[in-house]
Amino acid sequence: MSNLRVGFVGAGGMANAHLKAMIGFDDVDIAAFCDPDPAKLELRVAELKQARPDAAPATFADADTMLAEAGLDAVWLLLPPFAHGAAERAAIAHGTPFFVEKPVGLDWGLTQELVAEVEAKGLMTCAGYMNRYRQSLRTAKELLAADPAALVHGGWIGGSPNPKPGDTNIGSWWVVKERSGGQIVEQCTHTFDVLRFLCGEAVEVYARAANGFNRDLYSYTIDDASSVVLQMANGGVANLMSACCANGGGGGVWLNVYAKETTCLFTGWDHAVKIMRKGSEPQEIKGDGDIFAVEDRVFVDAVRAGDGSTIASTYPDASRTLRLTLAANESIASGKPVAI
Repeated sequence: MSNLRVGFVGAGGMANAHLKAMIGFDDVDIAAFCDPDPAKLELRVAELKQARPDAAPATFADADTMLAEAGLDAVWLLLPPFAHGAAERAAIAHGTPFFVEKPVGLDWGLTQELVAEVEAKGLMTCAGYMNRYRQSLRTAKELLAADPAALVHGGWIGGSPNPKPGDTNIGSWWVVKERSGGQIVEQCTHTFDVLRFLCGEAVEVYARAANGFNRDLYSYTIDDASSVVLQMANGGVANLMSACCANGGGGGVWLNVYAKETTCLFTGWDHAVKIMRKGSEPQEIKGDGDIFAVEDRVFVDAVRAGDGSTIASTYPDASRTLRLTLAANESIASGKPVAI
């Protein structure tokens, strides 16, 4: 088969991560980049040409033009949360399978419309919840299918952000809740998705937030910390915490899952796990290496084969993770539980 021709919509930091992951795929041609910022386009093209001197990717300012002219087999949508909508609609209109980074948006109504359009067209999609491909999670999921979790406790704790005037990278929008959705929606979405993957769906969300601890940060409007309680459909409960004000250290990423006979203790961004089972020796599984290459390889192979059965998170599935995080924000705003 000829090489798969792919393009990137969005040429920022996540484009850099996926470009590095896919450079080694000798059956893929990165044929086009799209971004309204010419400087970012220039940087990504230079990175590609450094690894592949013969590469000659086309550059575009809008997704619809790129998809109409570049002859792509698949497209990666690597956009900040506030920028979703037009690129997805362009991919759907052109019938181009798309990979979309998390979170898949901020507007639940728009996301529902796009889900319906994707499903009506039968379009192959993949979402960037890369943790679902980790062996640690897959092993735990198999055990928890027979021994459901009663209690889940996790968090994503980090220090204060430091955005600067004139910054055009993540700092310029991550700290603005109207543009990122805040830490729950943009960052802790991974933990909410791991919860769904391991334990099934939630039926109710109740959240509270802390504010006023980060002071005098440029354009900062997100919550400093939060605690989200979720009632799971299987009867279990979960508490997921976040903070972006813990500058003394001791934070990080973790998720502890407690079932009747099984305990799974996940630690770190790579989700290494220690599994303890009644009557058995503890089992430890390290985190995988380049997990972006793993998820990108899955999508590339799915598109080439015309078979999406190996894709662990589709756009419609990822929309349900978005719903949980938006519900947490809704609960923070109202002070009331939100039914899912």
